[in-house]
Amino acid sequence: MKLKNVLIVVKDINRSRKFYQDLFGLEMILDQDGNMILTEGLVLQEEKYWKEFLGKEILAENNACELYFEERNIEAFVEKLENYYPGVKYVNRLMTHSWGQKVVRFYDPDGNLIEVGTPV
Repeated sequence: MKLKNVLIVVKDINRSRKFYQDLFGLEMILDQDGNMILTEGLVLQEEKYWKEFLGKEILAENNACELYFEERNIEAFVEKLENYYPGVKYVNRLMTHSWGQKVVRFYDPDGNLIEVGTPV
């Protein structure tokens, strides 16, 4: 068995596509009307379809999981984040863990938690 994708729920699929392309360089592979597959295995699913499928409300900022990215030049990434998305909601601004890894945590426009850290 092999894990193929990670799916996140979004309100506006085109806004989310732009967000992940602007910050992480992810490109669209397939667009299936409310379900979009991006490079690196990230799938965007429009909230209205997800709610219909589950029959439950979506809990933004639930902090139950995160998307983790690595970036060597994290200071440049944080600068890009602040230039492209100045209103981004941070969990923690750029910090350094006791083991030396620098990380920043923030939410995407739909409340999905993202961490970007330097390689360990």
